[in-house]
Amino acid sequence: MPIDESELKKGQIAKLNALRKSVGDDLAEDVFVKWLRRQQSAKKIEEADPVAEKLVKALASLEKDEGFRLGNQGYTVRRARGKGASGFVAVKNEKD
Repeated sequence: MPIDESELKKGQIAKLNALRKSVGDDLAEDVFVKWLRRQQSAKKIEEADPVAEKLVKALASLEKDEGFRLGNQGYTVRRARGKGASGFVAVKNEKD
């Protein structure tokens, strides 16, 4: 059964080619199909970050405020650093 390489990612193509070199074309395709099924079934379900959910909830009241704009690049929010610093610091992300 030939594998459609146009739908594979770069790393998957490299894996398939390595298998072909090591065990031959016919056996490599069978092994690759089994490996690919195992990879797809083992995908992790992304859990929502609780801190990100709290930030979204805190900013929800500003959703309809037209004066509040995050821009195309957005902002980075960090804890304040330094002696006696408390709270958070927001820095606008600039395009490099």
